[in-house]
Amino acid sequence: MENSKVATRVRAIIIEQLGVDPARATDDASIVDDLGADSLEVAQIVMMIEDEFNIEISDESAADAVVTVGDAIYVVVASKTKS
Repeated sequence: MENSKVATRVRAIIIEQLGVDPARATDDASIVDDLGADSLEVAQIVMMIEDEFNIEISDESAADAVVTVGDAIYVVVASKTKS
């Protein structure tokens, strides 16, 4: 899957889960600080991303690795590259 398609889908998951304006879901937007997610919503987003892309993001790395929208996209791209 192309990186641009990954980015589009990851953004859609975040926008849908948090109900935010799509214009706010930029790569450098913090999912918690800028988009207002709480820890439960971040966990839900990670699970939805795992399901969507058939990948596994370890619980420890999820909290540290998925801080911004761009981080969430990077995690998917990096895991797809490994497999």
